[in-house]
Amino acid sequence: MPNFVFLKSVLLNKIVFTESFKDQQAAVMQVVENFDAEVGKDIGDGDRNTIKAFQLQGLHLNVKSFKIPNLVNKIVYRFFRKSKAERSFLNASKLLELGIGTPKPIAFAESHRGIFFGKSYYVSEQVAMDFTFRELIHNPKVPRREEIIRKFTHFTFKLHENGVLFKDHSPGNTLIKLDGEEVHFYLVDLNRMVFKPLSFEERILNFTRLSPLEDMVSLMSEVYAPLVGSSYEKVFHLMWSETEAFQKRFHRKRRLKKQLLFWRKK
Repeated sequence: MPNFVFLKSVLLNKIVFTESFKDQQAAVMQVVENFDAEVGKDIGDGDRNTIKAFQLQGLHLNVKSFKIPNLVNKIVYRFFRKSKAERSFLNASKLLELGIGTPKPIAFAESHRGIFFGKSYYVSEQVAMDFTFRELIHNPKVPRREEIIRKFTHFTFKLHENGVLFKDHSPGNTLIKLDGEEVHFYLVDLNRMVFKPLSFEERILNFTRLSPLEDMVSLMSEVYAPLVGSSYEKVFHLMWSETEAFQKRFHRKRRLKKQLLFWRKK
């Protein structure tokens, strides 16, 4: 693991930096401490968490502010479980050790009041991406689309071979950057991740949130099957059936949420 630097500030009970970013500590701490007031570029819809992009001292960074947890989790995260910010930070460090792409972790920070956990923040270096995996779903004319899907499947195989179960392996959580003939993948939203040897079923199920398109699932099955010493038919049958089941659950949950929250302003 890389060396970490533990600090405290007036507003934050805990802030931890990777040592390689120690020269930017003061500037980063100021951004985090004043996150709500700081003017940065908003990223995402801010439905649950808020992400802002900043430039300081020649550094391009993203700061993710996690939503304050519910009452039960205020206790859980205070005493019994690592915060989402800390897990994101540690998981990113682990991925880089394994040679797996993710934006470089810079710091995480936490605040609390008494026995209650409060806000937490994860700071990472910004990646100059071209698009996310989602673009491959919505735009079939993306240049080199089939090549990128094939290489992404090899990337996922590398995750699995290194014992990485990325529970949020979904379309928006892989950034893609094209560099000549090279295609680079970077994982984001890292707080839900398990490191362990994976079974065949766990490997295949890890694909089921990625795309609702049968042609994409078929191509990923075609590439992945020989990598795990299995047949295309076996891999595709499991991958596609579980993808369809996930899509049904996803849309049913969305309809129910819309019905329950009909009173919200549009």
